[in-house]
Amino acid sequence: MDIRNNVLRQLKNRRPGFSLEQPFYIDQDYFKLDMEMIYYRDWLFIGHDCEVPRAGNYITVQVGEYPVVIVRGRDQVIRAFHNSCRHRGSRVCTSERGSSAKLVCPYHQWTYELDGSLLFARQMAEDFDKTQFNLKPVHCESVGGYIFICLAKTAPDFAAVRDMIAPYMLPHRMSEAKVAFQSTIIEKGNWKLVWENNRECYHCAANHPELCRTFSEAPTVSGIQGAMNDPVIQAHWQHCEAAGLPSKFQLSADGQYRAARMPLIEGAESYTMSGQNAVRRPLSDDVKVGGIGTMLLFHYPTTWNHLLGDHAISFRVLPLNAEETAVTTKWLVHKDAVEGVDYNLEELTHVWTETNDQDRRIVEENAFGIHSPAYEPGPYSELHEGGVMQFVEWYSNFMVNRLQGEQGKLSAVA
Repeated sequence: MDIRNNVLRQLKNRRPGFSLEQPFYIDQDYFKLDMEMIYYRDWLFIGHDCEVPRAGNYITVQVGEYPVVIVRGRDQVIRAFHNSCRHRGSRVCTSERGSSAKLVCPYHQWTYELDGSLLFARQMAEDFDKTQFNLKPVHCESVGGYIFICLAKTAPDFAAVRDMIAPYMLPHRMSEAKVAFQSTIIEKGNWKLVWENNRECYHCAANHPELCRTFSEAPTVSGIQGAMNDPVIQAHWQHCEAAGLPSKFQLSADGQYRAARMPLIEGAESYTMSGQNAVRRPLSDDVKVGGIGTMLLFHYPTTWNHLLGDHAISFRVLPLNAEETAVTTKWLVHKDAVEGVDYNLEELTHVWTETNDQDRRIVEENAFGIHSPAYEPGPYSELHEGGVMQFVEWYSNFMVNRLQGEQGKLSAVA
């Protein structure tokens, strides 16, 4: 079976406003095509500038088949490289994070400078040319304290992403934050199910009691339509923009990324059981007023985010296989905030730790049911699941355009 043609046919013929056909959620060949067309070719959120604050600090990540290392150089530039030694392919950096004056492969001690250039390879032939065996670079960009990479040989232009989201992020000064806590959970469901669940709050009342204490279930908050006509949201934008905080809803032309500052439930300042701030020291001195709610940012396929006045929470979505997805959550606070003095870790993390686990169960039950031979695509709620419909539309258009582009290249070669 020609998977590419089959996927292209199914997506072109899909019923608008309905979920995808079963193979898109459970089939390993469909998953491999997702990885090839999306995760191996587009910009992916990986981590934060503040995780590599000094020269020699590095973090590593596995994206499908690709191990990658992100390191800050002596020139303070953050770079990414394929984490594969140019000698015999061993991983150079084996820890999730660390610090090193040089990047030294543990196998045979080939040694690389922080800019990826090969410095030392012992006992090689006299005519060995070190300059031909530098670490292979990976495209790397940083915006508002967020690090994105792209594994493609030629990366899509990042300028449009930067231009839209940077003004929303900069007041929070995420480059000057620190990770107070992080967790990674494995959700036994396809990455698209993880995203579909995230893009609506239709399920919130019955499943997220902690989150619903502060986060509104209104579809105008979590979705992609109606915010412009919601008087509560309009008043919130006026309040925030008067304080110099870009707030109004913006969605990229292709639907891949969105930024908007949305109100929490009246009286709530942060995601805590009390609704009050979890961190006494604000995330940024540039945010001069309270009641700013949450700055919601998503960028398909890897990240959604909540940036508040006192802290921020980033989420990273990395598929492991057709039916397992790693979701990494990081809670970020001001770099000088002291645990036990400025914040209590349990209070800071409780709401989203519980919500993440609830979402994990939801996704797994969704995936379990989709395995049924009786499954067929079902209709989304136009009122509550506009965000889900928008995600599926983005995915379908993205895949169709990529697959048709591939066919065009093959036709041109022929």
